[in-house]
Amino acid sequence: MDTALLILPNFMLILVGLALARKFDFGRHFWDGMEKLVYYVLFPALLFRSLAIAKIDLSATGPLILVALGMTFAGFLLSLLAGPLFKLDRKLLATGSQTGYRFNTYVGLAIAGSLFGTPGVALAAVLLGVMIPLANFLAVAMLASHGQRGFLGELARNPLLVSTVAGFSWNALGLPLPGFADQTLALLAQTSLPAGLLSVGAAMRLERDPSSTSAHAWWLAVKLLAVPAMAWAMIRFFGFTGIEAQALLLCATLPTATNAYILAVRMTGDGRAVATQITVGTVLSMLTIPLWMAAL
Repeated sequence: MDTALLILPNFMLILVGLALARKFDFGRHFWDGMEKLVYYVLFPALLFRSLAIAKIDLSATGPLILVALGMTFAGFLLSLLAGPLFKLDRKLLATGSQTGYRFNTYVGLAIAGSLFGTPGVALAAVLLGVMIPLANFLAVAMLASHGQRGFLGELARNPLLVSTVAGFSWNALGLPLPGFADQTLALLAQTSLPAGLLSVGAAMRLERDPSSTSAHAWWLAVKLLAVPAMAWAMIRFFGFTGIEAQALLLCATLPTATNAYILAVRMTGDGRAVATQITVGTVLSMLTIPLWMAAL
């Protein structure tokens, strides 16, 4: 119950974003602009700063990172099984399957802050930071053969991927952040999570999609049940405890990122298989995340 109450304000912000987008005449252009601000400026600032100043002890976090990468790739493989299971065409498989392994980093870091404070945000940023390049690489690789944009060019333009790589590189070089830069990035980072959660809510919508209902149910089960179950099993197997175990499980339970829809539309012109999936998954995760976190 305590965990659910701590998580609740984050989901309330999502619902506020949904209500604002539906009941007030801000206009779609307002929310599109806000989403771009979060995606291209605010959230990259948070990721870069969190990773650049994080104390990364590979002897301690190495096993966690390997499990995080493993569960992401396992989610990818399970999502692809929908193709032969439900006889999907390749374009639908490429657009829809990403909902089974991509994750909403805004929600993850916001909940990590609510549950674990600053140390939890730092650890979650490291785990999500290594998962972001893999998830984006897999999604872009699947979509590239059906889209108008090249694979390498799409990766190079991905702000979350670029900021993650830059943050890890800065950390690895042992460079200090100048005071003015650190304070500027910190101010941007403070606004990124509430703005991101509001944008998640505003982007929620149901779009009619004639594709396989069974495939959509499969991808939801992979994202909200199978991947968290694998993480829970690995936590037990390796004996992870405390904040490390909780942060890892949290990363596994996150709903699909809203930018999965943006990527699908930009690369294939059709995001119907993704839009409704993101909305339903986000709503269901309001129940599944507290349940999974209570399982530890």
